[in-house]
Amino acid sequence: MSTGPAGSWVARTGPSATYAQVVTAAKDAPPDGPGDESADGPLSGDAGASAGEALPQRMSQVLADYERHLVSERDLAAHTVRAYLTDLAGMLEHAARLGHTDVATLDVRTLRSWLANQQTRGLARTTMARRATAVRVFTAWAQRTGRAESDPGALLGSPKAHRTLPPALRHDEARELLEKAAVRADDGSPVGLRDVAILELLYATGIRVGELCGLDVDDVDAERRVVRVFGKGRKERTVPFGRPAEQALATWVRSGRPRLAVQGSGAALFLGSRGRRIDQRAVRSIVHARLADVPGAPDLGPHGLRHTAATHLLEGGADLRSVQELLGHASLATTQIYTHVTTDRLRKAYRQAHPRA
Repeated sequence: MSTGPAGSWVARTGPSATYAQVVTAAKDAPPDGPGDESADGPLSGDAGASAGEALPQRMSQVLADYERHLVSERDLAAHTVRAYLTDLAGMLEHAARLGHTDVATLDVRTLRSWLANQQTRGLARTTMARRATAVRVFTAWAQRTGRAESDPGALLGSPKAHRTLPPALRHDEARELLEKAAVRADDGSPVGLRDVAILELLYATGIRVGELCGLDVDDVDAERRVVRVFGKGRKERTVPFGRPAEQALATWVRSGRPRLAVQGSGAALFLGSRGRRIDQRAVRSIVHARLADVPGAPDLGPHGLRHTAATHLLEGGADLRSVQELLGHASLATTQIYTHVTTDRLRKAYRQAHPRA
């Protein structure tokens, strides 16, 4: 059974685990390592929705096989694997209640019934769309690997998710955020120097919080001013950064990091207060705390700084393909949402300034 980064939720709870047991095992697992926040975010299961109902043996075994596929072959982040497994366990329990005992017997009617059940719980469209996608990927894998003769998920529709405009800082707010963080670091404390370097790098590169936490010291090429990042699926890309980030990183590595480093620090670029590799929760706390120092600024997390970086790049004239590459988006459609942000701002400025608006 898999012992990869996902922690093998199915393996831990046994072949006849209940959905609630799988979710509990996932929640009790140690904190994630580097991964994506996003958009794939937290655990997505309905823990307790059908507590006490065991998955049939064959379904449980296929779910365990799928976990190994996600961990070993697709190399997904631990929290992404958990989200997939909890969504799928919920669907399989629904199918089991309808009399199915094997993935091979799943049909589109069962999947639509499950999706309709989700809708009656008042779930957001984005949540339902994500769960439907998880099921479609799973049934396609089941057919491809000979575990099912057909792919019912290919016929499963899902509600279109409303694409909301991501919040972003204005240029003056971003500048004030970084300036005030630098003032706080004037005492030379290692934590203050670290926080400035983190904020400068997040804003300069637009990398994900999980990517930032996973950085090692030698991932930064100070001479060329680029950082090597491992994104979703461990895809590697190189992202440039400017002089302010270069200076903040140099000061942190030279004067801050050595004072926090302990025997177990390893090669981690950013360290927590106890000297271990910093985790995503700590970085989120840093961003929220420093933004609280900026009057009128929206309360954003690290992903908000990613949105801000992308928005400012496009407003500054960067082309969409370049921004896609910098952000590590697999699809250009994901990057295009930022064009709506910049267009929205232009429209607002036009209405305020043009006499015939």
